Amino acid sequence: MARVVVVGSLNVDLHLLLRRHILPGETLIASGGTFSPGGKGANQACAAALAGADVTMCGAVGDDSSAPVATTLLAEAGVDLTHVRRLSGATGLAVVSVDAEGENTVVVVPGANAAVTPGVVRGWEPVIGAADVVVLQGEIPATSDLEVVGCGPRRLILNLAPVIDVAPQLLLAADPLVVNEHEGAAALSQLGGPDVTEPADVVAGLRAAGVASVVMTLGAAGALVAWSGGTVSVPSPRVRPVDTVGAGDAFCGALAARVADGDSLEVAAAFAARFAAYTVQFEGAQASYPAPGTALPD
Repeated sequence: MARVVVVGSLNVDLHLLLRRHILPGETLIASGGTFSPGGKGANQACAAALAGADVTMCGAVGDDSSAPVATTLLAEAGVDLTHVRRLSGATGLAVVSVDAEGENTVVVVPGANAAVTPGVVRGWEPVIGAADVVVLQGEIPATSDLEVVGCGPRRLILNLAPVIDVAPQLLLAADPLVVNEHEGAAALSQLGGPDVTEPADVVAGLRAAGVASVVMTLGAAGALVAWSGGTVSVPSPRVRPVDTVGAGDAFCGALAARVADGDSLEVAAAFAARFAAYTVQFEGAQASYPAPGTALPD
């Protein structure tokens, strides 16, 4: 079984359901108010496990009552949690607001995720070096993401989300760099590339800057996949969105699972698009991810 290690964040999500998103200075009545597991790292680890990989999660939670919530669905999915540290203080928190169209806004309080220092990462070097694929995001310190590169991963998938300032060598170590349109433009800027906004131009600029491969997610329009063999468009199935929270993480985790198992980047991205499309039909992040054997939309 393909081995995937995810180094990243674990949060508890507070879900708020709104008719529309709030304006500055405004008060709205919401429904929801439930807590569920989240964090980009944990979401991607859960998705990778449900997509068939042998997954290890490396990260941190606090010593508060939220910590067990943050890891519940990871444990159910079979993710190895022996490298999740429990630190003094609060578990990461994300306040997720979803409007009637299924679009979301997210505000994150890092909590224990901010304490995942380069020294902590160095302690995970043996497990990082043994993985087929290592996955990173932007919810732990940038210096800690860079430390992962020094641990010698065989193949690194970097999802620059949320966008943080990172060292160019981290971006150039990614294979692939997974970004949406906004994240891709920000990554290109960090590499000193041209000021362009069209997805194809951004992807081409990232490749020209030295990024080995790029997967740019485009929501319902699918994804652009670029590598040494060329650039292709991967479609997404058409579904009725209910909640897009965690869909990008679902895509990234499923992509990692298929790449680790030997699929080409194009084939892996096509599977990931179907996996992610399934999730937006249901509320929540990890709770919406399909169990193994679930029929995915075409």
